Amino acid sequence: MKRVFVLLFASCLVAAAGVGAYLFHDYNRWLDEPLSTESGGQTLLVPSGASFRALVRQLEQEGLLDNAHYFEFLARTSDRAGSIQAGEYHVAAGTTPAELLRKLARGRVVQHRFTIIEGWTFSQLRTALEADPRIVHTLDEADDAEVMRRLEREGEHPEGWFLPETYHFTRGTEDIAILRRALNAMEERLQGAWEQRERETPLKTPYEALILASIIERETGRADERRKVSGVFVRRLEQRMRLQTDPTVIYGMGDAYDGRIRTRDLRTDTPYNTYTRHGLTPTPIAMPSGASIDAALDPKDGDALYFVSRGDGSHHFSATLDEHNRAVRRYILNRED
Repeated sequence: MKRVFVLLFASCLVAAAGVGAYLFHDYNRWLDEPLSTESGGQTLLVPSGASFRALVRQLEQEGLLDNAHYFEFLARTSDRAGSIQAGEYHVAAGTTPAELLRKLARGRVVQHRFTIIEGWTFSQLRTALEADPRIVHTLDEADDAEVMRRLEREGEHPEGWFLPETYHFTRGTEDIAILRRALNAMEERLQGAWEQRERETPLKTPYEALILASIIERETGRADERRKVSGVFVRRLEQRMRLQTDPTVIYGMGDAYDGRIRTRDLRTDTPYNTYTRHGLTPTPIAMPSGASIDAALDPKDGDALYFVSRGDGSHHFSATLDEHNRAVRRYILNRED
Protein backbone atom coordinates (compact mmCIF):
# COMPACT_ATOMS: atom_id res chain seq x y z
CA MET A 1 0.00 0.00 0.00
CA LYS A 2 2.82 2.32 0.86
CA ARG A 3 4.41 1.64 -2.52
CA VAL A 4 1.16 2.46 -4.32
CA PHE A 5 0.92 5.76 -2.44
CA VAL A 6 4.51 6.64 -3.37
CA LEU A 7 3.81 5.87 -7.01
CA LEU A 8 0.65 8.00 -6.99
CA PHE A 9 2.48 10.87 -5.32
CA ALA A 10 5.30 10.64 -7.81
CA SER A 11 2.81 10.62 -10.67
CA CYS A 12 1.15 13.74 -9.28
CA LEU A 13 4.51 15.48 -9.02
CA VAL A 14 5.35 14.56 -12.60
CA ALA A 15 1.93 15.77 -13.78
CA ALA A 16 2.26 19.00 -11.79
CA ALA A 17 5.72 19.53 -13.20
CA GLY A 18 4.35 18.96 -16.68
CA VAL A 19 1.54 21.42 -16.14
CA GLY A 20 3.98 23.90 -14.63
CA ALA A 21 6.34 23.53 -17.55
CA TYR A 22 3.48 24.03 -19.98
CA LEU A 23 2.19 27.10 -18.13
CA PHE A 24 5.71 28.53 -17.91
CA HIS A 25 6.22 28.01 -21.64
CA ASP A 26 2.76 29.42 -22.48
CA TYR A 27 3.27 32.44 -20.23
CA ASN A 28 6.59 33.30 -21.85
CA ARG A 29 5.05 32.85 -25.30
CA TRP A 30 2.22 35.21 -24.26
CA LEU A 31 4.70 37.81 -22.99
CA ASP A 32 6.31 38.07 -26.42
CA GLU A 33 3.07 37.93 -28.38
CA PRO A 34 1.69 41.30 -29.56
CA LEU A 35 -1.69 42.39 -28.26
CA SER A 36 -4.69 42.15 -30.55
CA THR A 37 -4.90 45.70 -31.87
CA GLU A 38 -6.29 47.20 -35.03
CA SER A 39 -3.77 47.57 -37.86
CA GLY A 40 -3.23 51.25 -37.15
CA GLY A 41 -3.14 50.84 -33.40
CA GLN A 42 -5.90 51.51 -30.91
CA THR A 43 -6.92 54.20 -28.44
CA LEU A 44 -7.35 53.20 -24.81
CA LEU A 45 -9.08 55.54 -22.36
CA VAL A 46 -8.39 54.67 -18.72
CA PRO A 47 -10.99 56.40 -16.53
CA SER A 48 -9.89 58.29 -13.44
CA GLY A 49 -10.28 56.17 -10.32
CA ALA A 50 -10.59 52.87 -12.19
CA SER A 51 -9.35 49.83 -10.27
CA PHE A 52 -6.84 47.42 -11.78
CA ARG A 53 -9.48 44.70 -12.10
CA ALA A 54 -11.77 47.15 -13.91
CA LEU A 55 -8.91 47.94 -16.29
CA VAL A 56 -8.38 44.25 -17.01
CA ARG A 57 -12.09 43.83 -17.80
CA GLN A 58 -11.91 46.87 -20.07
CA LEU A 59 -8.91 45.44 -21.93
CA GLU A 60 -10.82 42.20 -22.46
CA GLN A 61 -13.98 43.97 -23.61
CA GLU A 62 -12.04 46.12 -26.10
CA GLY A 63 -10.34 43.04 -27.55
CA LEU A 64 -6.84 43.97 -26.49
CA LEU A 65 -6.32 41.20 -23.94
CA ASP A 66 -6.92 37.49 -24.39
CA ASN A 67 -5.56 36.24 -21.07
CA ALA A 68 -6.57 38.22 -18.01
CA HIS A 69 -4.88 35.83 -15.57
CA TYR A 70 -1.47 36.21 -17.18
CA PHE A 71 -1.81 40.01 -17.28
CA GLU A 72 -2.76 40.12 -13.60
CA PHE A 73 0.15 37.84 -12.74
CA LEU A 74 2.52 40.09 -14.70
CA ALA A 75 1.21 43.20 -12.95
CA ARG A 76 1.38 41.70 -9.47
CA THR A 77 4.86 40.23 -9.85
CA SER A 78 6.24 43.46 -11.33
CA ASP A 79 4.55 45.52 -8.59
CA ARG A 80 2.73 47.70 -11.15
CA ALA A 81 -0.90 46.80 -10.43
CA GLY A 82 -1.31 49.81 -8.14
CA SER A 83 0.58 52.24 -10.38
CA ILE A 84 -1.77 52.45 -13.35
CA GLN A 85 -2.45 56.08 -14.33
CA ALA A 86 -5.64 57.39 -15.86
CA GLY A 87 -5.65 59.02 -19.27
CA GLU A 88 -5.68 58.43 -23.01
CA TYR A 89 -3.17 55.96 -24.43
CA HIS A 90 -2.26 54.92 -27.95
CA VAL A 91 -1.64 51.19 -28.17
CA ALA A 92 0.41 50.76 -31.31
CA ALA A 93 0.23 47.62 -33.41
CA GLY A 94 2.87 45.17 -32.19
CA THR A 95 2.72 46.29 -28.55
CA THR A 96 3.37 43.43 -26.12
CA PRO A 97 1.57 43.02 -22.76
CA ALA A 98 4.72 44.04 -20.83
CA GLU A 99 5.13 47.17 -22.98
CA LEU A 100 1.50 48.16 -22.41
CA LEU A 101 1.84 47.66 -18.67
CA ARG A 102 4.97 49.83 -18.52
CA LYS A 103 3.21 52.56 -20.53
CA LEU A 104 0.18 52.52 -18.22
CA ALA A 105 2.33 52.59 -15.07
CA ARG A 106 4.50 55.45 -16.33
CA GLY A 107 1.53 57.49 -17.53
CA ARG A 108 2.73 57.86 -21.10
CA VAL A 109 -0.53 59.36 -22.24
CA VAL A 110 -1.24 60.79 -25.68
CA GLN A 111 -0.14 64.40 -26.12
CA HIS A 112 -2.45 66.41 -28.39
CA ARG A 113 -1.62 69.74 -30.02
CA PHE A 114 -3.57 72.97 -30.20
CA THR A 115 -2.12 75.72 -32.37
CA ILE A 116 -2.94 79.41 -32.08
CA ILE A 117 -2.42 80.89 -35.54
CA GLU A 118 -0.54 84.17 -35.94
CA GLY A 119 -3.00 86.95 -36.70
CA TRP A 120 -6.06 85.23 -35.22
CA THR A 121 -8.50 87.40 -33.31
CA PHE A 122 -9.67 86.35 -29.87
CA SER A 123 -13.01 85.43 -31.43
CA GLN A 124 -11.29 83.04 -33.84
CA LEU A 125 -9.28 81.57 -30.97
CA ARG A 126 -12.42 80.89 -28.96
CA THR A 127 -14.12 79.29 -31.99
CA ALA A 128 -11.15 76.95 -32.49
CA LEU A 129 -11.17 75.94 -28.82
CA GLU A 130 -14.91 75.25 -28.91
CA ALA A 131 -14.50 73.06 -32.02
CA ASP A 132 -11.86 70.78 -30.47
CA PRO A 133 -13.58 67.67 -29.03
CA ARG A 134 -10.51 66.67 -27.01
CA ILE A 135 -10.78 69.80 -24.86
CA VAL A 136 -13.24 70.16 -21.97
CA HIS A 137 -15.36 73.22 -22.71
CA THR A 138 -16.06 75.38 -19.66
CA LEU A 139 -16.42 78.76 -21.37
CA ASP A 140 -19.32 78.20 -23.76
CA GLU A 141 -21.66 80.52 -21.85
CA ALA A 142 -19.00 83.03 -20.77
CA ASP A 143 -18.53 86.35 -22.54
CA ASP A 144 -15.06 87.78 -23.12
CA ALA A 145 -15.15 89.79 -19.90
CA GLU A 146 -15.96 86.66 -17.89
CA VAL A 147 -13.15 84.75 -19.59
CA MET A 148 -10.66 87.42 -18.56
CA ARG A 149 -12.07 87.42 -15.03
CA ARG A 150 -11.45 83.68 -14.79
CA LEU A 151 -7.91 84.31 -16.01
CA GLU A 152 -7.47 86.83 -13.17
CA ARG A 153 -7.25 89.73 -15.65
CA GLU A 154 -10.57 91.31 -14.83
CA GLY A 155 -11.28 94.49 -16.81
CA GLU A 156 -8.63 93.82 -19.45
CA HIS A 157 -9.44 93.47 -23.15
CA PRO A 158 -8.54 89.94 -24.33
CA GLU A 159 -7.36 90.81 -27.84
CA GLY A 160 -3.69 90.18 -28.51
CA TRP A 161 -2.88 88.58 -25.16
CA PHE A 162 -2.46 84.94 -26.27
CA LEU A 163 0.82 83.94 -27.90
CA PRO A 164 0.52 82.16 -31.26
CA GLU A 165 2.24 78.85 -30.68
CA THR A 166 1.55 75.11 -30.55
CA TYR A 167 0.49 73.93 -27.09
CA HIS A 168 0.58 70.26 -26.10
CA PHE A 169 -2.16 68.94 -23.85
CA THR A 170 -3.78 65.71 -22.73
CA ARG A 171 -7.39 64.78 -23.45
CA GLY A 172 -9.65 66.27 -20.81
CA THR A 173 -7.68 69.50 -20.41
CA GLU A 174 -10.00 72.49 -19.88
CA ASP A 175 -10.12 75.36 -22.37
CA ILE A 176 -9.31 77.87 -19.64
CA ALA A 177 -6.06 76.01 -18.90
CA ILE A 178 -4.89 76.35 -22.50
CA LEU A 179 -5.79 80.05 -22.52
CA ARG A 180 -3.89 80.56 -19.26
CA ARG A 181 -0.77 78.97 -20.73
CA ALA A 182 -1.01 81.12 -23.87
CA LEU A 183 -1.57 84.26 -21.79
CA ASN A 184 1.42 83.53 -19.56
CA ALA A 185 3.55 82.80 -22.62
CA MET A 186 2.59 86.11 -24.21
CA GLU A 187 3.26 88.10 -21.05
CA GLU A 188 6.69 86.52 -20.72
CA ARG A 189 7.51 87.01 -24.43
CA LEU A 190 6.35 90.62 -24.46
CA GLN A 191 8.13 91.60 -21.24
CA GLY A 192 11.34 89.95 -22.39
CA ALA A 193 11.29 91.83 -25.69
CA TRP A 194 10.49 95.11 -23.93
CA GLU A 195 13.39 94.74 -21.50
CA GLN A 196 15.83 93.94 -24.32
CA ARG A 197 14.94 96.89 -26.57
CA GLU A 198 18.05 98.82 -27.50
CA ARG A 199 16.77 101.99 -29.14
CA GLU A 200 14.49 104.94 -28.55
CA THR A 201 10.88 104.30 -29.43
CA PRO A 202 7.67 106.34 -29.39
CA LEU A 203 6.05 103.35 -27.71
CA LYS A 204 5.63 104.13 -24.03
CA THR A 205 4.62 100.74 -22.61
CA PRO A 206 4.81 97.03 -23.42
CA TYR A 207 1.07 97.16 -24.15
CA GLU A 208 1.64 99.77 -26.87
CA ALA A 209 4.28 97.45 -28.33
CA LEU A 210 1.69 94.66 -28.32
CA ILE A 211 -0.80 96.91 -30.15
CA LEU A 212 1.72 97.88 -32.82
CA ALA A 213 2.86 94.25 -33.17
CA SER A 214 -0.72 93.18 -33.84
CA ILE A 215 -1.05 95.78 -36.62
CA ILE A 216 2.24 94.63 -38.16
CA GLU A 217 1.01 91.03 -37.97
CA ARG A 218 -2.13 91.86 -39.91
CA GLU A 219 -0.30 93.98 -42.49
CA THR A 220 2.30 91.46 -43.64
CA GLY A 221 2.99 87.77 -43.39
CA ARG A 222 6.48 88.12 -44.81
CA ALA A 223 9.34 87.79 -42.36
CA ASP A 224 11.55 90.10 -44.44
CA GLU A 225 8.99 92.92 -44.30
CA ARG A 226 8.00 93.05 -40.65
CA ARG A 227 10.73 95.49 -39.62
CA LYS A 228 10.14 97.63 -42.74
CA VAL A 229 6.42 97.90 -41.95
CA SER A 230 7.30 98.67 -38.34
CA GLY A 231 9.66 101.40 -39.50
CA VAL A 232 6.88 103.08 -41.50
CA PHE A 233 4.48 103.04 -38.55
CA VAL A 234 7.08 104.22 -36.03
CA ARG A 235 8.10 107.14 -38.26
CA ARG A 236 4.43 108.05 -38.70
CA LEU A 237 3.93 108.02 -34.94
CA GLU A 238 7.00 110.18 -34.44
CA GLN A 239 5.79 112.69 -37.05
CA ARG A 240 2.21 112.74 -35.74
CA MET A 241 0.90 111.26 -38.98
CA ARG A 242 -2.10 108.94 -38.91
CA LEU A 243 -1.22 105.29 -39.41
CA GLN A 244 -3.90 104.84 -42.10
CA THR A 245 -3.84 101.05 -42.11
CA ASP A 246 -6.75 98.99 -43.43
CA PRO A 247 -6.60 96.08 -40.92
CA THR A 248 -7.51 98.47 -38.08
CA VAL A 249 -10.53 99.72 -40.03
CA ILE A 250 -11.63 96.14 -40.68
CA TYR A 251 -11.33 95.28 -36.98
CA GLY A 252 -13.40 98.32 -36.06
CA MET A 253 -16.12 97.31 -38.53
CA GLY A 254 -16.68 94.03 -36.71
CA ASP A 255 -19.40 91.87 -38.23
CA ALA A 256 -20.20 94.59 -40.77
CA TYR A 257 -17.07 93.72 -42.72
CA ASP A 258 -18.03 91.65 -45.78
CA GLY A 259 -14.62 91.26 -47.38
CA ARG A 260 -14.43 94.74 -48.92
CA ILE A 261 -13.45 98.17 -47.63
CA ARG A 262 -15.31 101.06 -49.25
CA THR A 263 -14.50 104.75 -49.17
CA ARG A 264 -17.30 105.32 -46.69
CA ASP A 265 -15.72 102.75 -44.37
CA LEU A 266 -12.47 104.70 -44.35
CA ARG A 267 -14.40 107.85 -43.46
CA THR A 268 -16.62 106.27 -40.80
CA ASP A 269 -15.09 107.02 -37.43
CA THR A 270 -14.58 104.18 -34.95
CA PRO A 271 -12.03 103.85 -32.13
CA TYR A 272 -10.04 101.60 -34.50
CA ASN A 273 -10.16 103.73 -37.65
CA THR A 274 -6.58 104.95 -38.11
CA TYR A 275 -7.68 107.03 -41.11
CA THR A 276 -9.79 109.24 -38.84
CA ARG A 277 -7.76 109.05 -35.61
CA HIS A 278 -4.16 109.67 -34.68
CA GLY A 279 -1.97 107.24 -32.79
CA LEU A 280 -2.39 103.58 -32.00
CA THR A 281 -5.68 101.75 -31.69
CA PRO A 282 -7.03 101.37 -28.14
CA THR A 283 -6.27 97.63 -28.09
CA PRO A 284 -4.47 95.10 -30.26
CA ILE A 285 -6.42 93.91 -33.30
CA ALA A 286 -5.07 90.34 -33.41
CA MET A 287 -2.68 87.86 -31.80
CA PRO A 288 0.82 88.92 -32.87
CA SER A 289 3.71 86.51 -33.24
CA GLY A 290 6.91 86.88 -31.30
CA ALA A 291 8.57 88.02 -34.54
CA SER A 292 6.08 90.88 -34.89
CA ILE A 293 6.71 91.93 -31.28
CA ASP A 294 10.42 92.02 -32.01
CA ALA A 295 9.78 94.07 -35.17
CA ALA A 296 7.63 96.57 -33.26
CA LEU A 297 10.53 97.21 -30.89
CA ASP A 298 13.26 97.11 -33.54
CA PRO A 299 11.92 98.95 -36.64
CA LYS A 300 14.09 99.15 -39.73
CA ASP A 301 15.80 102.48 -40.32
CA GLY A 302 14.88 104.37 -43.47
CA ASP A 303 12.72 107.17 -44.82
CA ALA A 304 9.68 105.25 -46.07
CA LEU A 305 6.37 106.64 -44.83
CA TYR A 306 4.03 104.67 -47.11
CA PHE A 307 3.60 101.18 -48.47
CA VAL A 308 1.16 99.47 -50.80
CA SER A 309 0.54 95.83 -51.62
CA ARG A 310 1.97 94.54 -54.87
CA GLY A 311 -0.70 91.86 -54.95
CA ASP A 312 1.76 88.99 -54.48
CA GLY A 313 2.11 89.21 -50.70
CA SER A 314 4.91 91.78 -50.83
CA HIS A 315 4.76 95.57 -50.56
CA HIS A 316 6.21 98.59 -52.32
CA PHE A 317 7.63 101.13 -49.84
CA SER A 318 7.76 104.85 -50.62
CA ALA A 319 9.31 107.89 -48.95
CA THR A 320 7.07 110.50 -50.60
CA LEU A 321 3.38 110.80 -51.30
CA ASP A 322 4.00 111.27 -55.03
CA GLU A 323 5.96 108.01 -55.19
CA HIS A 324 3.27 106.27 -53.17
CA ASN A 325 0.50 107.52 -55.48
CA ARG A 326 2.42 106.19 -58.49
CA ALA A 327 2.74 102.82 -56.74
CA VAL A 328 -1.00 102.82 -55.98
CA ARG A 329 -1.79 103.49 -59.64
CA ARG A 330 0.54 100.71 -60.68
CA TYR A 331 -0.36 98.00 -58.21
CA ILE A 332 -3.92 98.84 -57.19
CA LEU A 333 -5.37 100.65 -60.21
CA ASN A 334 -3.19 98.75 -62.71
CA ARG A 335 -2.32 101.94 -64.52
CA GLU A 336 1.18 103.18 -65.39
CA ASP A 337 2.05 106.90 -65.68
